[in-house]
Amino acid sequence: MKHVVITGSTRGIGYGLAREFLRLGCRVTINGQSQESVVAALQSLRILYPDTVEGFAAAVGKRDEMEQLWKCAEEKFGTIDIWINNAGIDQERKNFWELEEKAYDQILDTNLKGVMNGCHVAFNHMLKQGSGQIFNMEGFGSNGMMREKMTLYGTSKSAVSYFTRSLAIEAKQTTIKVGTLSPGMVATDFLRKSLDEHNRKIFNILGDKVEPVTKFLAQKVLGNQENDASIHWLTKPKVMWRFASSMFKKRDIFN
Repeated sequence: MKHVVITGSTRGIGYGLAREFLRLGCRVTINGQSQESVVAALQSLRILYPDTVEGFAAAVGKRDEMEQLWKCAEEKFGTIDIWINNAGIDQERKNFWELEEKAYDQILDTNLKGVMNGCHVAFNHMLKQGSGQIFNMEGFGSNGMMREKMTLYGTSKSAVSYFTRSLAIEAKQTTIKVGTLSPGMVATDFLRKSLDEHNRKIFNILGDKVEPVTKFLAQKVLGNQENDASIHWLTKPKVMWRFASSMFKKRDIFN
């Protein structure tokens, strides 16, 4: 029975992944920044999985708290087979020059430094236990795409992609595997903040609800045997099919 730790998993894609890994028979440790969010998520997940899920509050931007998360998870369920750095925050829809300094401190602390902290902690502990896999969550900007008022968030995710690919090269000399997860456009509160009439049509063509995406990602993670794996839900052939089929098939992912 695999043990999976997921940061930022009290809601959205992280919560969906936790639910899918539990459904597939794994032990799961969830994480959120506040104790209240962790307790609420645990209460929901334990309705169906009372004995195989635990959770701990920890801020990903603080390496000592990531160390504590590892320690607590290991004490509860033993060896950690998979660590997923999912925690991330969005930016205000403002141009970069309109943002306060604390805004980019917060986003880089969570989206980039948080990933680095999670990787540093998990990698060193996995070296000691002799095996393990680490996955980092990609997002808008990971493929170089740009959009007005998304500069800060896109920069953080672009950096995560570079960091992960480079870390995977270093990991070739070890027994640890490092990879990325790309969920595409998922109907979470995160995506709803970006909704306007201009992009709603595109989101409905290319986007998906949480459940099919997290089901796909969880299955692929558990089946992965490769270092530098890049697991994508929204592939180029799928994008082409979605646009072609949108002429006769209307979708509304937000209802």
